[in-house]
Amino acid sequence: MSLAAFAAPDALSLSGRRWEHLAGEERIGLAIAQRLGVPDIIGRLLAGRGIGIEQAEAFLTPTLRAWLPDPSCFTDMDRAAGRLADAVQAGETVAVFGDYDVDGACSGALLADVLRRLGCAVISYVPDRLSEGYGPNPAALAGLEARGARLIVCVDCGISAHAAFGALNGQTEAIVLDHHKAEGPPPAIFATVNPNRLDDQSGLHHICAAAVTFITLVGMLRSLRQRGYFAQRAEPDLRGYLDLVALATVCDVMPLTGLNRAFVTQGLAVMGRRARPGIAALLEVAQAKDAPSAMTCGFALGPRINAAGRIHECDMGLKLLLEPDRLEAQRIAAQLDDINRQRQAVEAGILDEAMASAAAQIAEGLPVVVVAGAGWHPGVVGIVAGRIKEKFNRPACVAGLAGGVAKGSGRSIAGLDLGAAVIAARQSGLLTTGGGHAMAAGFALPADKVGAFHEFLCARLNEAALMPAQATLQWEAALTVPAANVALAEMVSKLGPFGAGNPEPMFVVLRARVTKADRIGKEGNTIRAFLTDESGGRLKALLFRGKEGALADALLRVGGAPLNIAGHLRAESWNGSVSAGFFVVDAAPA
Repeated sequence: MSLAAFAAPDALSLSGRRWEHLAGEERIGLAIAQRLGVPDIIGRLLAGRGIGIEQAEAFLTPTLRAWLPDPSCFTDMDRAAGRLADAVQAGETVAVFGDYDVDGACSGALLADVLRRLGCAVISYVPDRLSEGYGPNPAALAGLEARGARLIVCVDCGISAHAAFGALNGQTEAIVLDHHKAEGPPPAIFATVNPNRLDDQSGLHHICAAAVTFITLVGMLRSLRQRGYFAQRAEPDLRGYLDLVALATVCDVMPLTGLNRAFVTQGLAVMGRRARPGIAALLEVAQAKDAPSAMTCGFALGPRINAAGRIHECDMGLKLLLEPDRLEAQRIAAQLDDINRQRQAVEAGILDEAMASAAAQIAEGLPVVVVAGAGWHPGVVGIVAGRIKEKFNRPACVAGLAGGVAKGSGRSIAGLDLGAAVIAARQSGLLTTGGGHAMAAGFALPADKVGAFHEFLCARLNEAALMPAQATLQWEAALTVPAANVALAEMVSKLGPFGAGNPEPMFVVLRARVTKADRIGKEGNTIRAFLTDESGGRLKALLFRGKEGALADALLRVGGAPLNIAGHLRAESWNGSVSAGFFVVDAAPA
């Protein structure tokens, strides 16, 4: 059968998308399969990801030994690592100033725990989202200095906090471990380690703050080792902290390639041991019983840690990750789970109105969506922006209006640097605060300038107008029902972890018919269908968020016309047995 027969360029699917076949180099794919002894389809999937024959084995088994850089490749790293080593040797009081998102919590927990184990007194501080905003502020830094901190380390923030550091009276030194975009020289402090500072030559622009913190601790331990510090005491094993780096990398949507892929692969293995009480408790309340995956981090753990920082106590996620007592960790995790449900309710109250405004802007052909509403909680607008971005394939900014001020967050699509655009808007005088990275940004501005900000972004990111209003579905391989089996599903999983930069393979099951279907779940929003095709066999398929629509109707139509069904093939474990499941993303008439 011709592949074009079911994915013609001008044909729309049941969800209104065009399908595009991503074909890897056939010759390279076959060569990879022969060298590694894997099915041809796995070789083709690797080739489609740009993996060459020589890199394929390392891709399937990424190790930190192969990918971890020499810490000294970062500008200012030797100064930062040496100063932290000085603090350890002197038993100084160190303040760790973090952020309220997952990356900030993981970075703060990682640094604080290692320093405490080495004998430092550590003060952890997370600013309040509503009253203090993002990043260091003069009052907080002065307060930490007054509490006896002789070194303040800002993690996941600080690259643009030039004025705030002026509050220090000279008794306390400061270090920044950040990854957000720099717009000029670093702050005038002791050291700034950031792969995105303008003079950094590391080339590691796409790692999160927790990864920067981990590498800094590698440098610190090296410095202490060279000084003979561990001659009479045990050296901490940083590998036990890779669960935090993995969680932050996934939740901050860093590309899962190269070093990040090694961090997440090794970190998920650590997480699977459930040795950290906070993460073990969070996995329990999320009912995540299987081995943790990138999806577990992004959809089960991350939202619960983020929830407190969005609408409740901003340091609760950090407290959970640092908590050594399992019973107390369970209590905090249960509270975070409850807060996350509250967050979902707040989000739902905003989403419909924001989506309607976004749809009107898309109908006008605008390349960027900017919507704002009175009373919209600034802690959830970033999530709403992400939903709009996913639906319309456009950069989206969402803001809450209160007291004549608009505070918001934005999310972007691949290839369009929203963080740089927001920084440019602040530099032009439109914004009072603003910054971020390529895929996400935060901002604040007078409410009467929201329209001008929208115009600025549309002019800056106007190439988005050339993209379809709904993302093209890119599929990699076609399958028959019998071929979609457990053996293939387990082999596909070895290509993970999946996420930004390494998407989960998208398959198309050809000419499938629905033989049985029903609704499952508490609210019946999940559709379970059983598929067969001309080759025979039976395959369970699941569609989440299938409350209504043409796709849901088609999967519920038992005995209907054959469909070409796009989705992900996964191995599912249940009560000790493993089966293949097909997770539906889209479908088109065959």
